[in-house]
Amino acid sequence: MIETVDALLSPTLKHLREHWWTDEFTEFLVETLRPRPGNRILDVGCGEGLAEVAIGRRQVSQVRLYGIDLVPAKVAEARRSCEAHNQRVGLCAGDAGHLPFRSDAFDSTFCVAVLQYVSAPAEAVAEIARVTTRGGRIVVVEPDNAARYAYSSLPSGQRAFASAASFFNALAAARHDVTDSSIGPKVPTLLVGCGVEVLDVRLFPISHVQLGRPDDALWTTRLERVDALFDMSPDNDVRALAVAYREAVEAYRHEAEALGDGFVEIQHTTLFATVGQKLAGPGL
Repeated sequence: MIETVDALLSPTLKHLREHWWTDEFTEFLVETLRPRPGNRILDVGCGEGLAEVAIGRRQVSQVRLYGIDLVPAKVAEARRSCEAHNQRVGLCAGDAGHLPFRSDAFDSTFCVAVLQYVSAPAEAVAEIARVTTRGGRIVVVEPDNAARYAYSSLPSGQRAFASAASFFNALAAARHDVTDSSIGPKVPTLLVGCGVEVLDVRLFPISHVQLGRPDDALWTTRLERVDALFDMSPDNDVRALAVAYREAVEAYRHEAEALGDGFVEIQHTTLFATVGQKLAGPGL
């Protein structure tokens, strides 16, 4: 499971929902969204339909699921996935900051690991609140990528983590892809500002502990990822950091192999699941 939190592969939990989405997490969603027969439930940032399939398997009768994602190809894949599981889901492409739905259209709305992509998360949260009916549930789940913890028993490991962070930061800046890396714990405040009462914040830890020499496959995966990122680097300054990053991972690998059973690596991050209810008062 190390790919779920490996700071040498990715600076965030973006693109990794499929790795950490468990039955426990699905049960949490169903419990907090409180689906009832006839309810309309919207998934903002549905990706390839993971949530729709997982919730559909709970066989909550007469609930109508809808999903929207910015990437049309993901919407198409979600449609194929839902059809393969004999599930009828309304799917479309669209922007979380400008949802193409009328106000109060959905009984419950949820958004998982999406705001970390968004340059203006307050706008997206406002849209989520707008399309949710008064008294309806809202669930927003985001990580705190800025608080990821990475420990290695080797100094070369700590240098590799630092080198990776420098590279990923430079790559994001060069692509103008700078978003709020610590959005998770900020969601409750954003929801309150949109007329949503915060009912609960539940933490989902995601961690990995490696004791003893890692498999060769891990190092191969890490180095292949660095090589791919080098090819994606937009300028010489970022490529130079990619070279240093690869050298640091290579040095880490050699020292880890030499250390053998004494090797320890610990990585950890946290998902913040905020549960809210849209207030029923006027003026919202």
